[in-house]
Amino acid sequence: MDVEITIEHAGSTRHFRHSIDGTLSIGRGADCDVRLQGNLISRQHARLRLEESGLSVEDCSRNGVGICGRTLHRESTRVPFGTPLHLGDHTLKVTLAEPVASGAEDRATASDSAEGRSALLLRREVLRQLVENLNLENLDPSELDDPALRPRVLSALRQMLAGLASRLPPGLDCDQLVGELADEALGFGPLERLLADPSITEIMVVDPSTIYVERAGQIVKTGARFTDDERVRAVIERIVAPLGRRIDESSPLVDARLPDGARVNVVIRPLAVKGTCITIRRFPRVPLTLGRLVELGSLSPAMGRFLTRSVVVRKNVLVAGGTASGKTTLLNVLSAAIPEHERIVTIEDAAELQLSQPHVVALETRPANAEGTGEYRTRDLVRNAMRMRPDRIVVGECRGGEALDMLQAMNTGHDGSLTTLHANSPREAMARLETLALMADVGLPVRAIREQISSSLDLVVQQRRYPDGARKVSAIAEVVGLDAGGNVTLRPIFQFEAEGAREDGGVRGEYRFCGYLPPYVEQFLTFGLVREGEGYL
Repeated sequence: MDVEITIEHAGSTRHFRHSIDGTLSIGRGADCDVRLQGNLISRQHARLRLEESGLSVEDCSRNGVGICGRTLHRESTRVPFGTPLHLGDHTLKVTLAEPVASGAEDRATASDSAEGRSALLLRREVLRQLVENLNLENLDPSELDDPALRPRVLSALRQMLAGLASRLPPGLDCDQLVGELADEALGFGPLERLLADPSITEIMVVDPSTIYVERAGQIVKTGARFTDDERVRAVIERIVAPLGRRIDESSPLVDARLPDGARVNVVIRPLAVKGTCITIRRFPRVPLTLGRLVELGSLSPAMGRFLTRSVVVRKNVLVAGGTASGKTTLLNVLSAAIPEHERIVTIEDAAELQLSQPHVVALETRPANAEGTGEYRTRDLVRNAMRMRPDRIVVGECRGGEALDMLQAMNTGHDGSLTTLHANSPREAMARLETLALMADVGLPVRAIREQISSSLDLVVQQRRYPDGARKVSAIAEVVGLDAGGNVTLRPIFQFEAEGAREDGGVRGEYRFCGYLPPYVEQFLTFGLVREGEGYL
């Protein structure tokens, strides 16, 4: 028997038709008939069976199924068709599907497609008229933020839609459409509402009609969309213009930031085959603290105390990890331990760090202008920072030859500096740092670079993102020197040992002290961080 299934999640709704032959299984497991993703969804969360008057619902999960104000826990009940079933943060409804005559389904699909194209053409026409009538294209980007402009735009949109009443699809929410079009004309379009949602940590525009977001470490598709690629490009201009950056076919990618500090990466045609691609990485408005990371299970209290004290006693720290593993967040947290009386110089491609100390000089790289001049790379800024009398240098990420300059800074009186790089383990971090230093192209032999690494770095902190979206410090190791073969030697201090998967998809494991403390922990006592007779952790 065919049923219509409606799933609501994170503000988006999807509908599909499904044929049930016996039992319908729901969960995040690959063998489920209906797959849902989320930390609160079990591998097999529930089973549904069709009966004459409705559904038999059986809960198979740890979190239960919410029905009509109560929660099923490992039990079954009968409900009428269309009853909302709450599974984690998803709401699911099942109704009987109307019989579809032969050929009718294809005609219905074609009709839906035609209606969609008609609605899209209507949006384009209204936006074009709006831009022309109010001369929006010739306004300076700063004028679009004028509070007096939005009421004029809203009024003009309502008048236009009133004049097109005969072409509007039945059941259309005109107020919602007016708001969406105003956002596209003056703001960031459908991104406005996504940026207003504090639970979203990443926004990914694949093409004008496809937008994904990340919530709680899980990536989900939204129902939001732009009218067309032209409107996406208009949003990009509003982002990059105030920063003095440009994007066009000769320079088809750019890194930028939003006023709230969110990091933006944009790629356009011809590099982006499907159309303009936008990736926005958002950061908490209130920076995370070490205590909060401990509460979230990102590291143990002992690891937190050890890292904080190591920063205070001016140890050079490298944070390594994969993409979206939380390196910048951890770097920001560790930077908070730097004493307030010290002068800090930060260097980033796009300013993200949120240091609270009073004496912070923030430097940001700059791409070349239209004439190909005026570029300032991370390496240029690291070299300049050493002339600025810093107590500490914090580099957002080492990606090239600036790694060698950073090592030299660490080894020439700028102890206590911090940086990050992409690597999957502390051992890989040493190999990658060596490769990046070789990119400086100064002709140093590999042995000399390894000696520089071993004498400059004190700690490697490995950050990792697990399949359930959790971000944890998976290892802390000390750089102790070179072995007989001339390789950088690491000695583990802490490790997270995964022991398996939990039923809710999380990682089961524990943080373990490896039984070794670096000799410098005696400085914890001389800096007054521990009392005599107390343990160093």
